[in-house]
Amino acid sequence: MDHKPSAQDIYESLRNMIIRFELIPGSRVTETQLADYFQVSRTPIRAALQRLENEELLTIKAKQGCFIRNIDILRISHYYDVRVSLENLVLEEVSKLQDFEELQELAQLWHPDHLNFGVDINEDLKEAEEIFHLQLAKISRNYVLASYISDINDHIRVVRRLGWPNKKSVMDTYEEHHRVCELLLSGDLRTAQGEMTNHIRKSQDLASRVTLHQIYSNRNTIKLE
Repeated sequence: MDHKPSAQDIYESLRNMIIRFELIPGSRVTETQLADYFQVSRTPIRAALQRLENEELLTIKAKQGCFIRNIDILRISHYYDVRVSLENLVLEEVSKLQDFEELQELAQLWHPDHLNFGVDINEDLKEAEEIFHLQLAKISRNYVLASYISDINDHIRVVRRLGWPNKKSVMDTYEEHHRVCELLLSGDLRTAQGEMTNHIRKSQDLASRVTLHQIYSNRNTIKLE
């Protein structure tokens, strides 16, 4: 017998589908559609949808169905504002460590002379850029911070990954990542935090220029019918 997805499995799948804009923002879905899609009863669907509503990823309306959250560019900008504070706190925590071996490895990984992830703007590079920030948080050993940063990444991913205009932005990313690590290794926390702030603000500025047309044209829509 094939394994039936649990309410947790369905929750995670739907959450990813919403965050990646595979379900069209503002669109309506029903428990029946989702039950057919996942080949389960409506009970685990209902449990998953309630969790997603609590996270403000959708709205449940009695006798109407569920409505996927709309894109809110201002809200995304606010996530960037919070990200600045959180990531600077990460740097402060990293600076307190006694062993910098992991930080040295991260600095080498992003050394501009190595171009470990290539200079072409592709999905591997975009994912690596995101992982860099999560790695810093994990190096800090503050796993609550890491979870918050992961959550912010989920909410800004679609505009963050579209905000890569050219190869210069790729080289800038290598240099900025490497510089943050080197500044921390040299004990210059304040300058490292300034560098990180500028790095995130640049990303925020690029994200603010991403149009709704770009977002919609780059999504892979999932059909529930």
